[in-house]
Amino acid sequence: MPVGTLATVKGVSQDVLEELGVQILLGNAYHLYLRPGVEQVKKLGGLHRFMSWPRAILTDSGGFQVFSLSELRKVSEDGVTFRSHLDGSSHFFSPESAMEDQIGLGADIIMAFDECTEYPADRERARNSMELTLRWAERSKTYFEEHKHEVPWRTERKFAAETDELRSSGPTRTSVPTWDQRTQALFGIVQGGMDLALRKESAERTIEIGFPGYAIGGLSVGEPRSLTREVVEATLEYLPKDKPRYLMGVGTPEEIVEYANLGVDMMDCVLPTRAARHGLLFTSEGKISIKQARYASDQGPLDPNCRCRTCSRYSRAYLRHLYASNEILGQILNTIHNLTFYLDTMRSVRHSIGLGSLEQGKGARLLSGEQSQLKP
Repeated sequence: MPVGTLATVKGVSQDVLEELGVQILLGNAYHLYLRPGVEQVKKLGGLHRFMSWPRAILTDSGGFQVFSLSELRKVSEDGVTFRSHLDGSSHFFSPESAMEDQIGLGADIIMAFDECTEYPADRERARNSMELTLRWAERSKTYFEEHKHEVPWRTERKFAAETDELRSSGPTRTSVPTWDQRTQALFGIVQGGMDLALRKESAERTIEIGFPGYAIGGLSVGEPRSLTREVVEATLEYLPKDKPRYLMGVGTPEEIVEYANLGVDMMDCVLPTRAARHGLLFTSEGKISIKQARYASDQGPLDPNCRCRTCSRYSRAYLRHLYASNEILGQILNTIHNLTFYLDTMRSVRHSIGLGSLEQGKGARLLSGEQSQLKP
């Protein structure tokens, strides 16, 4: 899922995202709560209409963003008091308010409010945080079940009809319920720090509460990547295989293939877009730092195995010039390419799963350029 934190994937318009074959975007309730405000988005028909995006959206509850404000927050049983990173104003999030905000935004998938455990954390701290997350998960579900009918698209008949028509046509058309027929899906989040026993307990107790999908949270918080993999693999063992399993906040293309191989169904990461803005590009021939002077006279395409509009039209020399000149177009073209590479990687993963060939040890071939030969 490309990350569109503030209802936008930086530098890429929605029509281009559709052309790239993006099926679902991620937004963030914390940032949208602060600006432009949930009530404003709700008055304008919900997030889909506000950003003119007819396909699926997932919103993060804001738990991770509040966690990142370690110097500006105070956690209690009721919720989290924090200060805005924008202007220092004081705010309060609870499981109930996080659900209210996400219902108001109207995303297709919303996340339970959780506490993200820092790294490193001792076992007592990790257990206390896990227990709090479980209590908050129960409160999140209770509020959601009582208020899920309040989604903004219920009152936006015209837009609902228009987006139903868009979703039933084009290359990503699917047989799905109409807006009037469907509701949001609330996913639970597994925590437990880096303690594998706590991860097992968290998974089992979150499943007991009951959600249509489960996320593995609390990773990519500074721990070694080898430890991330260990925790992911151990946690997946206890999550149901017949429901979506969402790994939050990862990763590199290599990690995406690896985690899909382990059984992860959904992932999101700011890496492809953030790296693009800093001139780091993923290609079938390895990573390229387009800022380097050696590309100043390179007339070849960024990636000869890629068919995106950047690689089809522009040279490495031109992309290097745009970066060196701090031109916005360079960031846009870089982002389009990196998103294409990630989406092609995922298409290859799905293709291989369909063929039954995504076996241990074979995932690396998906990064060799084979993904660029597949049709969207």
